[in-house]
Amino acid sequence: MHPRTRELLDYLDAQRAALRAAFDAVPPDARDRPPAPGQWSAAAVVEHLAIVDARIAKVLAKRVAEGRAAGVGPETSTDPVLPTIDTAMVLNRATRVTAPEVLHPTGLDANAAWAALERATVDVRTSIAEGDGLALSTITHPHPLFGPLSLYYWIAFVGAHEARHAAQIRESVEAPA
Repeated sequence: MHPRTRELLDYLDAQRAALRAAFDAVPPDARDRPPAPGQWSAAAVVEHLAIVDARIAKVLAKRVAEGRAAGVGPETSTDPVLPTIDTAMVLNRATRVTAPEVLHPTGLDANAAWAALERATVDVRTSIAEGDGLALSTITHPHPLFGPLSLYYWIAFVGAHEARHAAQIRESVEAPA
């Protein structure tokens, strides 16, 4: 496995652990209830992540296949990639982002939402494995808010997006009742 792929997978693992800890901190009987009117429950947040991750897995798979067909070469750098990616704009919870309707949760309960996220994660990791060793910085895809992003950034986005929503879940647990 290429060092950049390993670095990004380790980042995804760390962010997933933080998300799981935040989710587990919500009492089981509260996971399906929104913490306040107009807010998403912990289950809804996880379902949203599952929807987004499933879509990103498809983008990664498509762009990697197109890159291979176009003759994208191997990654020649083994320098860490995460320090070159600005995830602050994703992590910044002071900036409210309204997800498009297609990314809104549909009402899965907590267990089903987590299972959907696990399935989406398999798809993301499969797509990452398909691109392992390719110069993913040379393959881009537009993000609706951030513009064209390299596939390295898209992979990091998955982790940063989970970190953003782990913070959202933690805030909902810490908020006064």
